[in-house]
Amino acid sequence: MSGEQKSKALAEQATGKAKEALGRMTGNERMTTEGRADQAKGDARQAKEKTKDAFRH
Repeated sequence: MSGEQKSKALAEQATGKAKEALGRMTGNERMTTEGRADQAKGDARQAKEKTKDAFRH
């Protein structure tokens, strides 16, 4: 996985977790949902890069 894409995936996942936690603490359902969506984007980016790496070898 390229370093740049890996860091983007991790950043999206971390941002999503933070948003979800903040949304739960404040009772903001919209922020909680956005956090879950950000985590899913990070997971998808990570899976895509792992697949690309698997075919390179």
